[in-house]
Amino acid sequence: MRALHIITGLGVGGAEQQLRLLIRHLPVDCDVVTLTNPGAVAAGLTADGVRVLHLGMTGNRDLAALPRLVRIIRTGRYDLVHTHLYRACVYGRLAARIAGVKAVVATEHSLGDSQMEGRGLSAGVRALYLASERLGRSTVAVSPTVAERLERWGVPGPRIEVVPNGIDLDRFRFDPVQRLRTRQRLGLPEGAYVVGGIGRLAAGKRFDVLIRALAQLPDDYWLLLVGGGTEENLLRRTAHDCGVADRVLFTGERPYTPDGTPGPDLPSLTAAMDLLASPSPEEAFGLAVVEGLAAGLPVLYASCPAIEDLPPQAATAARRVQGGPEVFARALAAARAQGPRPRTAPDAAHHYCITRSAAHLMDVYAAAVSTSSPSPAPQGASSS
Repeated sequence: MRALHIITGLGVGGAEQQLRLLIRHLPVDCDVVTLTNPGAVAAGLTADGVRVLHLGMTGNRDLAALPRLVRIIRTGRYDLVHTHLYRACVYGRLAARIAGVKAVVATEHSLGDSQMEGRGLSAGVRALYLASERLGRSTVAVSPTVAERLERWGVPGPRIEVVPNGIDLDRFRFDPVQRLRTRQRLGLPEGAYVVGGIGRLAAGKRFDVLIRALAQLPDDYWLLLVGGGTEENLLRRTAHDCGVADRVLFTGERPYTPDGTPGPDLPSLTAAMDLLASPSPEEAFGLAVVEGLAAGLPVLYASCPAIEDLPPQAATAARRVQGGPEVFARALAAARAQGPRPRTAPDAAHHYCITRSAAHLMDVYAAAVSTSSPSPAPQGASSS
């Protein structure tokens, strides 16, 4: 099977890194088209041996990109097209059908209750999404919560498949030697209690809550923010204004897998943490929380469908916390008071193993291709 993945951009982000990880585990010949921003994940895919094409789209209304995308699909003679993220889904599903590919699958990575990829859920956004959704065979939701949101939006239930995001458990397995080396490299004091935050430095992630919570805690609490984004300067200023700038470390964007970027990768950084906190109030899955659990960390989260969709005993080290800096400060102090836990991955992390997700996605692919292929002629039937 030959498949083309179409994604809006390939900077470091959850959907982008999930795509790279999936391709590593899919028994399919895959190419990738990025509409914009061939960033660090594009470089990582290329290093993996994946062909990456940059469409050079200049904006949401760059209609000239559509015929270019159609030509790429026709030339590649793909059996299936898989789209990721809003703009790529709208343009990619239409281009695939024009090019004659009927096996079209889309993954919905980021649908929240009030926004999608930072844009509000207006009537126009919904109408365009639903119009393009009908051009595909199925829409993959990364959690049952997202599947419910899609149905409420108007996507027919039989067209929705739940394929959770996956993680590479082996890469996140706790390594005490790696922990020591990474903490030394970051310049952390020996007795520091390190609270981690992972994700885009964007307003919706509410990392400012963790900075303000840090200001209410003793000086041996530190905050390690892993990610890049438009809010970094504002967060740095908040840390300065709160008097904790010397206890907040910004690592910048870190790859999920080694790709030559200077500095430790994400599993090394989770090893250096003592707890992961995710104050984002609206998530479609909560990949950072699952990664923290895979690293054996206790976790405080405001929203995480990946955990909320499982039985409580699957992640006993995860606690839901809703509120502002004062609430998070109390929760952080309480978690620390419980003492260190064994750094082992709970059942929830094993539930989201990437091999399970890839196998489930292959079932979706097989169904899309089989329903898109002409039925074979009955044995003995005339071909004339």
